[in-house]
Amino acid sequence: MRYITKKDLYIVAQYHGKIMQGIGLVILLPIIVSLIYQEHATYLGFIIPSLISLGLGTLLTKINAKHGRVRLKHAMIVSSLAWLWGTFVGALVMYICLGMPFIDAFFENMSAWTGTGFTMFTNVEILPHSILFLRSLEQWVGGLGIVIIMIGVLIHSGTAASRLYKSEAREERIKPSVANTLKKIFQIYLIYTAIGIILFVIAGMPIFDAVNHTFTALSTGGMSIKNANMGYYHNDIFYCISMLMMIIGATSFLTHYKMIKTRGRSIFKDAQFIVFITLIILSTIVIVAATKVMPMEVLYHVVSGITTTGANIDSSVQMAAWPGFMKIIIIVLMIIGGTAGSTAGGIKIIRVIAVLKGIYKNITNIISPEGRVVNIKISNRELKDSSIREAGSYVSLYLVFLLLGWLVLVFYGYDAIDSLLDMSSAQSTVGLTTGIMGPAMPLGAKLMTIFNMWIGRLEIIPVLIVFRSIIEIFKVKSPKKAF
Repeated sequence: MRYITKKDLYIVAQYHGKIMQGIGLVILLPIIVSLIYQEHATYLGFIIPSLISLGLGTLLTKINAKHGRVRLKHAMIVSSLAWLWGTFVGALVMYICLGMPFIDAFFENMSAWTGTGFTMFTNVEILPHSILFLRSLEQWVGGLGIVIIMIGVLIHSGTAASRLYKSEAREERIKPSVANTLKKIFQIYLIYTAIGIILFVIAGMPIFDAVNHTFTALSTGGMSIKNANMGYYHNDIFYCISMLMMIIGATSFLTHYKMIKTRGRSIFKDAQFIVFITLIILSTIVIVAATKVMPMEVLYHVVSGITTTGANIDSSVQMAAWPGFMKIIIIVLMIIGGTAGSTAGGIKIIRVIAVLKGIYKNITNIISPEGRVVNIKISNRELKDSSIREAGSYVSLYLVFLLLGWLVLVFYGYDAIDSLLDMSSAQSTVGLTTGIMGPAMPLGAKLMTIFNMWIGRLEIIPVLIVFRSIIEIFKVKSPKKAF
């Protein structure tokens, strides 16, 4: 029995077509910046890829799926392909506008869409404003999720929207329906975006800089329009606003909604948020006490690491020179990541809590009197055994792929600790680098990093579904035996 049939492919093609239409519209938006700054040479660079995406997407939406019901496998395949297509179209823009090597352009756009923040540009300050805005816009859209944005704009509420919503590792429901949940998430995201821009402008940052750095901080993307990233400004107020935006972005939208509804009281009952802030405080204190690194540098990079933003005030050369103790703590924070239901990457704090509580439950069961039932709770909600198993399985998968990526970098001769930091940064969609990530990387290292960024943003399972589906498509059907 085949698990992937023609009907499945028709369903995937139809919904992927809608996502392609949405990506085509997103890619066209930076042309407004081209018009403002009179960057005439970039017009075609945005128009041609946009038309390709819109045209092909429209053709795919015409495919008749014969009223096939969208299942989770379809949604996960659509989600996985959407990130690849968005990356391809963005890379096409940079290839046309800048004459950039296509693999470097693909790397750059995968880094932007996934909110990783690595860059292949050695000098971003000479780039057209429209290209800089494209990178920031991709991070802002990717922070919520390409598919999630397109559901809200192009796809009606219902089973299809629900499956697609879940395919991008989203489980939280602010409202009973996906449509109303997305509406509230958009409202919260837009409000915080406006607040960030206003705060930066009031603090003295130019408006173009304020828009871009708000987009990349709130989305926990981390790319900058300056070569020295936030370190360019040498301004503690800018650093504090940036950290505030990163923390907001790495906090669950459900937590934000509850906080607004309860005027802040619910925040003290949120286990994820409490652990999140505790990790920031303890890590900062420990690193400052154990090293000679300045407190602001430590705090900024601790926040940048655990929120998986990747913004920095130290150069890659300075980060490579960090004490090994600090590097290891930053690596651990990046792997843990932010809270579930936020724009952050990494394993997510809720999974770490679930695994630790599962270990505690097993130990307690062993030493408890026979017949006793041990119940584990998170934020006054019972933690089921199935949730613990799922969290444990994901952590295991995550570490396996991290190990593979790390081995590839070490194979190419990079330092082991620096390689672990950079690959952890890639898979957790962070963007902090010791200098490994750049145009001088070997092709194999670039491809492996692209893969780790992709699976890290999609949380692995959807990508495995795609690979399994490809195998299924090309599987040769065994002839029936005659008796």
